[in-house]
Amino acid sequence: MFSKILVANRGEIAVRLQQTLQALGVTTIAAYSDPDSTAPHVAMANAAYPLCGQTAEETYLDIEKLIRIARQSGAEAIHPGYGFLSENPDFARACQKAGIVFIGPTPESMEALGDKIRSKEIATRVGVPVVPSSPSCDRIDDTAKEFVEKWGFPLLVKAAAGGGGRGMRLANGPADLPASLESASRESAAAFGDGRVFLEKYLPSARHVEIQVLADQHGNTVHLLERDCSIQRRHQKIIEETPSPALTSELRERMTEAAVNIAKATGYVNAGTVEFLLDPLADQFYFLEMNTRLQVEHPITEAVLSLDLVAWQVRIAAGETLTFGQEDVRANGHAVECRIYAEEPYQNFIPSTGTLVLWRPPAGHGLRLDSGVAQGQQVSTFYDPMLAKLIAWGPDRSTSLQRMDLALSQFPVLGPITNIPFLREVIRHTRFQEGQYDTTFLESAMELKVPAVSEESGNLARALAAWASGSYSGDGQLSRSDTPAQNHSPWHNLGSQRLP
Repeated sequence: MFSKILVANRGEIAVRLQQTLQALGVTTIAAYSDPDSTAPHVAMANAAYPLCGQTAEETYLDIEKLIRIARQSGAEAIHPGYGFLSENPDFARACQKAGIVFIGPTPESMEALGDKIRSKEIATRVGVPVVPSSPSCDRIDDTAKEFVEKWGFPLLVKAAAGGGGRGMRLANGPADLPASLESASRESAAAFGDGRVFLEKYLPSARHVEIQVLADQHGNTVHLLERDCSIQRRHQKIIEETPSPALTSELRERMTEAAVNIAKATGYVNAGTVEFLLDPLADQFYFLEMNTRLQVEHPITEAVLSLDLVAWQVRIAAGETLTFGQEDVRANGHAVECRIYAEEPYQNFIPSTGTLVLWRPPAGHGLRLDSGVAQGQQVSTFYDPMLAKLIAWGPDRSTSLQRMDLALSQFPVLGPITNIPFLREVIRHTRFQEGQYDTTFLESAMELKVPAVSEESGNLARALAAWASGSYSGDGQLSRSDTPAQNHSPWHNLGSQRLP
């Protein structure tokens, strides 16, 4: 086992990684940008080093800086988490060159499977149907024209590297395509250091179901069942659950076998996730991509299987052998995850910033919170607006959803607007309760487009925020020096923040 590991990430995943590493007796090293200097992942680390910058490009995407910190701190390994450089083969090679273990797959596997274009070629070779897609194209060239002529619109423009909904745009017609190509490429380059994009046929009304796989260095590969990630906004997941309400036992067996075959075809090692689009009516699934890293939604798999995926990532990287086989993988109960974002759901999910004046997460049986923020912390515009992930487990789906609904109702947050009230509306929606949803659910459920909140609750939120910051006058008014027009006002635009 390693004695010291650098966590090359930030936010809730950096906190979650350190929790496991420290429980394993590993000394943790944090790296942080200027805006993150007081963040929880920095405070909990055994040692922390500045990256000297604000943007992702200057800090968490700077390979040279991260390698230098690893050497300076004496770290034997680096865990990249997800996002940033987690699927960058150049980073993995830089680690190898520096004599540092990269906790993840080999650069070769990353290039083959982490690249969405090449991974589809591999899936086709092992007999798994794929969503039609084009070669790499960053402009409307002959390749793009040929693909459009064959498949028509709507189309998705997607980043060849990375994931998490970044670098993805929907083009409904020819007029949308040039801007979609340009903006997707720009966002992908900023988020992952790789601006390559391609075209993919858009399949409306499909389910997004993924299979978690785990493989050691000794030829053992297992799947860890599925996760349903169909509740999405702007092609980014916000609610996930396992088991999927859409899968029969027969369909689950086919999909998990396909995932394992894809992983084995490239000698994949460590944790990875094979993603599929599912047409439940036709009983048919299509390979979408493989994420060669830890997924944001990994906690729900941990909840139903009672294992620690991060611990297994580290053990595999240290050369250990899996101590369980496929026959030992059996789900216990049901789990659902909600991603808590600082954003305005009823204004096209635009990010919200400011000081977290009040941050009071719920607690109780079957609940877990993976959080990267603390009360009093400033939420900036430099990074993804996800603040935390709330996970609820129950012996069955109904119980887990009831626990999630109750937990969301007991989660007051004041400062930046969050999506907590919106998440609760989704969880309580009849179609979601019945498991009858797909990736277009948030677009088609028109009743979710109007905030279920009154002006009175908005006023109460403002008053509570003022009280929490010590500027409440007692008569329901804000003091003259603390008006919503001020920068970083903690109660700015709280009209859509419903209190439980």
